[in-house]
Amino acid sequence: MNNLFAFLFRYRGILVFAVLEVLSLYLLVRNSTYQRAAFFNSANTYVGQVLDWRNQVQDYFRLVDINQELMQENARLRQQFYKPDLSDRAPDSLPVRQDSVTRARLALLDRPDSLLLGLRTLAAHDPDYPLIPARVVSSTNRPVDNYLTLNVGRADGVREGMGVVSAEGVVGRVKVFSEHYATITSVLHSQSRTSARLQRDGTIGTVRWLGDDPTHVLLDNIPRQNKLLKGDTVVTSGYNAVFPEGVLVGTVDSFVKEPDKNFWTVRVRLAVNFSRLTYVYLVTSGPKPERDTLEVRAGVHIETKRP
Repeated sequence: MNNLFAFLFRYRGILVFAVLEVLSLYLLVRNSTYQRAAFFNSANTYVGQVLDWRNQVQDYFRLVDINQELMQENARLRQQFYKPDLSDRAPDSLPVRQDSVTRARLALLDRPDSLLLGLRTLAAHDPDYPLIPARVVSSTNRPVDNYLTLNVGRADGVREGMGVVSAEGVVGRVKVFSEHYATITSVLHSQSRTSARLQRDGTIGTVRWLGDDPTHVLLDNIPRQNKLLKGDTVVTSGYNAVFPEGVLVGTVDSFVKEPDKNFWTVRVRLAVNFSRLTYVYLVTSGPKPERDTLEVRAGVHIETKRP
């Protein structure tokens, strides 16, 4: 302990200088919009490269698990795309009732150039919603604000504010990006808002995260006079141009009436498992800048338009 005190006393000048230097840089980045943007863009590039190398090493040692997952996924895809010959079916057999997801997936048999994102079928080359495939190289699991880093950036056509989805549903929105990497705010972020609707009756609400359970979010603004059912499907509303209409968010898990509120308190189980998220798609809408400009000129400010 004496040696430690002696070391600190001997180099006190350098240590104080280092602390003040770090503090000044922190205050500069925090209080300057330009410096903050430059810092995030530069840090995003270097951190993304390091995380990409780390993932390459981890993937090498996870080849067995990855192959098993691919085999299971191939088996599920073969089962989904299998079309039985109805002429060979026994006359006394009963048809199997199909849910909305099954019907949507079977509809893809006649559209091989399309991609199913949750419950919304998007053409692979849809000019209104072009898709950019990406891989998650890093993700956080914090109590309040969570981010993901993707291995695509400006060179791949990434822009700020683009929506991010996976094959299961909504993931988040692009916050900052560099030449080859992008950081997104996920649905599991305290400031994240996603305009959504109940698929059964079309009621519009806003999805937000409470910061407690990474598998559930809250669906706000559902009037108390509306009838709710456990298992109701929640999808994006299309009110903002960040996400296409009809992309799966999750299903209603529970709902209660608060005595001092005019709205239901609705908990929604997310369709996306963020702890195992690996591949995503960035999606954007062509007419969004024109639409945003028009609404700003008209003085329109809609809460549910925020992603």
